Amino acid sequence: MATTMSPAPVETDAAAADRKDAKEERGSLRPVLAVIPEECYENPTWKGLAYFARDLVLYGVAIWGLFTFAHPLIVLPFLVLAALTVSGLFIVGHDAAHGALFKSERLASIVGHVAMLPGWHVYEGWKLGHNRVHHHYTVRQDFDFVWHPYTAEQYRAMNRFQRARHRFEWSWAGAGMYYLREVWWKRMMVGEPPKRWQAKIRRDRAIVWAFVAASTLALLAYAVSAGLGVLATGWLVTRVVLLPFLAFNYVIGSFVHVHHIQPGIRWWKRREWTKWHGQMEGTTVLRVSPVLNFFVHWIMVHVPHHVDVRIPMYHLEQATEAMEDAFPGVIHDERLRFRDFMANTRTCKLYDFDEGRWLSYAEALAETPAPEVPAAA
Repeated sequence: MATTMSPAPVETDAAAADRKDAKEERGSLRPVLAVIPEECYENPTWKGLAYFARDLVLYGVAIWGLFTFAHPLIVLPFLVLAALTVSGLFIVGHDAAHGALFKSERLASIVGHVAMLPGWHVYEGWKLGHNRVHHHYTVRQDFDFVWHPYTAEQYRAMNRFQRARHRFEWSWAGAGMYYLREVWWKRMMVGEPPKRWQAKIRRDRAIVWAFVAASTLALLAYAVSAGLGVLATGWLVTRVVLLPFLAFNYVIGSFVHVHHIQPGIRWWKRREWTKWHGQMEGTTVLRVSPVLNFFVHWIMVHVPHHVDVRIPMYHLEQATEAMEDAFPGVIHDERLRFRDFMANTRTCKLYDFDEGRWLSYAEALAETPAPEVPAAA
């Protein structure tokens, strides 16, 4: 006797809307956004320009010192100043790219392009990778590309050189090399951009290389006119053009590491990830000294920035207070100490996404893949 299949129930528009709303509410940031005071979004133009101008002046002082003095002991403090001021300018450009500093998109673009030049950063490329990928999918497996951890299986598949490189880049000393190779070079300078963004990114790459070339040629012209020898000329170009860029890479690489890599921060499998996991639990609020904060513009107060990128840097602490009052115990809020960064780099090496925990290299190498079960005949 034949059986008749009942037709599948047709989902009504109302039911579909309810299902969509339920999906969006799971891990939603709406309750968090509701507690952020309106004044946290105020961004008078003069204030953004004041921070930009201040950092440009400090950057000029650093470059003057690197240009004027050649002795390494005198160069060192100016190099530190250069690393911090390039970082400060980069953060101004970062906020401009998010639309947080200025109401005018044109002004934000001009300031952002100029502010990111000392760090050799491609403004439109940064907007694409940082704004649309990192912020949309923070600590989500296979989506977020910044300090995305490798699994034990991926590490075991590496050759000796790749393992050695991973061990160095994921140490406290290698943060700059990681950022330079993985973010700046692969993602910003040589990666093939999507067709929609190609023209702008290629233009901005040309602007960056023109800035580097012009700086180098100006120094070479001065060296020739001053009758400097080959070694003196090489040292001049190195300390004025190259070293500030490399020092900045270490600063920004280590900052991004402490933002998202900690034993208490979980990285999530694709289907388990929510916006709450990414933006409330996937980053940190790290308290730094007033001196360091003077240069880095509250970038270490990172949770409210991830919750809503429209909040200007100078309002992030106020937003944090409101969020912590409404959601006590959720935000990773602690003092930043260099020894804690070093401890994190010793603990956070590889990741088990199934168990949601970090693995050491020894644990990864001790694991043996499950034997293959032969197919039934």
